[in-house]
Amino acid sequence: MTAETMSDFFTSRVIGYDEHMLNEVEGCREGYRKMAELLPERTESLLDLGCGTGLELDKIFQLFPAAEVTGIDLTRAMLDRLRQKHPDKKLILIEGNYLEYDFGVGRFDAAVSFETMHHFSRPEKVKLYEKICRALKPDGIYLECDYMVTDPEEEKLLLREAERIRAEQQLESGKIYHIDTPYTVGHQIQMLEQAGFPKAEALWRLGNTTIVRAKNG
Repeated sequence: MTAETMSDFFTSRVIGYDEHMLNEVEGCREGYRKMAELLPERTESLLDLGCGTGLELDKIFQLFPAAEVTGIDLTRAMLDRLRQKHPDKKLILIEGNYLEYDFGVGRFDAAVSFETMHHFSRPEKVKLYEKICRALKPDGIYLECDYMVTDPEEEKLLLREAERIRAEQQLESGKIYHIDTPYTVGHQIQMLEQAGFPKAEALWRLGNTTIVRAKNG
């Protein structure tokens, strides 16, 4: 199967995407609700990385209807769908690559990502987590709900498979492709702490869908 760029992959799947995630990916339906419940009660400003159609925001807005959300995603069609679902909310939507975008310093009470980080390498993630840590206010938190594995051998196998695909298909350097490269829960925690978060911990898991929380202070 030919690897697709991330934007092409999700643009072609906007129709039916919500139903797929809610009904076919184990742990996602429950994970959206759990993520919203884990946000601090004082959350007023939120950064959502890879926000897509806003499935996590559907639950978050039920608990935090007045929150101002900055959402970043590569796919315009998904951002348009998010805006259609929540026309009355405080949404700042940015079409772009969050690996490259400047989030600012001390701007957000919390940051979240849902099923988007498992496509990146360890160096890319650590650099991104450093930016997230800087963007949070003191005592802010970052919640990541994602596809994570528990067996280091499975992690190695999937990383080798990703390298094989990139080499065989001669994928262009610098572009983001939809290739799964999940790390173990333990390695995810290590990356967050390496990036400057004083504490990171796994809080919830159903199937391979796992929520990790990192605190900025």
